[in-house]
Amino acid sequence: MPDTVVITRPAAQAGPLAARIAALGWPVTLLPLLEIHALDGAEECARLQAVLARLSDYDLVAFVSPNAIDCVFAHLPAWPAGLPLAVVGEGSRMALGAHGVTDANATITSPLDTARSDSEHLLLALDLPALRGKRVLIVRGDGGRDYLADGLRAAGATVEFVTAYRRKVPRLTPALRATLENLLQHNNDWIITSSEALRGLLALLGEMDAEKAAVVKMQQQHLIVPHARIAQTAAALGFARVTLTGSGDAGVLAALQSRP
Repeated sequence: MPDTVVITRPAAQAGPLAARIAALGWPVTLLPLLEIHALDGAEECARLQAVLARLSDYDLVAFVSPNAIDCVFAHLPAWPAGLPLAVVGEGSRMALGAHGVTDANATITSPLDTARSDSEHLLLALDLPALRGKRVLIVRGDGGRDYLADGLRAAGATVEFVTAYRRKVPRLTPALRATLENLLQHNNDWIITSSEALRGLLALLGEMDAEKAAVVKMQQQHLIVPHARIAQTAAALGFARVTLTGSGDAGVLAALQSRP
């Protein structure tokens, strides 16, 4: 058993997984490696508001994360009737449900296999021929992958993006430094759900120690990742102990339970 299971998701998404892991008897440490911030630039805020004012002009709106959903509904009194949605996983379905949007009152497409929460499997679930010539809006944070957009464009859809929030690696405060130093003294399992978060973690550790000893210690820790893309990033960054699971919490829990 690991000394602790470190959950690095943004704080708003960490709670349910932490509760399920704790219920299995494992100690849990919450260490959000990406902070979610509302837009603060006047131009970006105006762009988001303008897009939300004409949502009905689109034939499909795709959300890349629960954060994208929460940030949009903070500005939206109700979802336009009859406007289909697409999401990449069960976490996003739950976020929609929290805002009153469910299969009972909206058409929601998500990956058919709930263990595969990603753009690749969302594309497989969508009726791509029916989207030829249609307008699709993708709601996301700043930056992000273009895989979904590329697939939709290849199918003949017109794709637009709108930024709904910003992701930031946390600042290296004395408290965060102390937490990282303590964690690196133990043998932990680290749940890493973003390549960006993993790169940010190594940058924080590099700030702590000019000799990079903290980075070397981190590279010896065990990572649990839900996507091959993150596993590839981890390998490129020098991690040798990486367990690849399916997407979603069930895959993470299965990996923990099968750990020697």
